[in-house]
Amino acid sequence: MTALSRCRQIELPTIPNPDGSLAVIEADGGPLPFPIRRVYYLHSVPEGAKRGGHAHRRLEQMLVAVSGRLRVLLDDGAERRSEELSDPTVGLYLPTMVWRELVDFDAGTVCLVIASRPYEPEDYIRDYDEFVAASES
Repeated sequence: MTALSRCRQIELPTIPNPDGSLAVIEADGGPLPFPIRRVYYLHSVPEGAKRGGHAHRRLEQMLVAVSGRLRVLLDDGAERRSEELSDPTVGLYLPTMVWRELVDFDAGTVCLVIASRPYEPEDYIRDYDEFVAASES
């Protein structure tokens, strides 16, 4: 199974309500295939900007467009694909060793990122050629 084939959309448990629905992500027993160690969000991304441009050796993530829309370009060194995020009840699971670029942010988009590990600079692969070489080994 390739790293890219393990990337998948995960539907979040949602409690509908006429006054506003509630999507749930729980640390234990929730829809995530990893324990939550860090949560952050991207906002105020300027038009035309790209975020990401890296892969992780050990970290797994789930991305959720809690407001707005963006595209995620995914690459495992052998194949590539694109996923659009625009539904706050659906997250995109990213396993280890997947190169990601976040692009085409609509104005006002907020992207929630849930991570399996704390910030560790040594876990990042920021050079694409280094990533491809590591993916082949």
